[in-house]
Amino acid sequence: MTFTEVMVPLLLTLKVACWATLFATAFGVLVAYTIARLRLPGRDLLDAAMTLPMVMPPTVLGYYILVLVGRRGPIGAWLDSTFGITLILPGRER
Repeated sequence: MTFTEVMVPLLLTLKVACWATLFATAFGVLVAYTIARLRLPGRDLLDAAMTLPMVMPPTVLGYYILVLVGRRGPIGAWLDSTFGITLILPGRER
């Protein structure tokens, strides 16, 4: 392997991690401010949804995300019928 073959995926991973961290920080601060300062209907539901990733194992949460955005899930079926977008592609047979 050459230096370039190693560095391109590494730099891409670092770039994605930085953007994800910035997005998650901005989103988290906005949601935390909303939960702490504003009295909105559904505030407890929002609080529970934000706490969920910390108390559920990642595999369980990942499974539920796959169920939601899969072709037969509510979000995935809507995306497929409305925009023709398929987020979860079928596996390849070997």
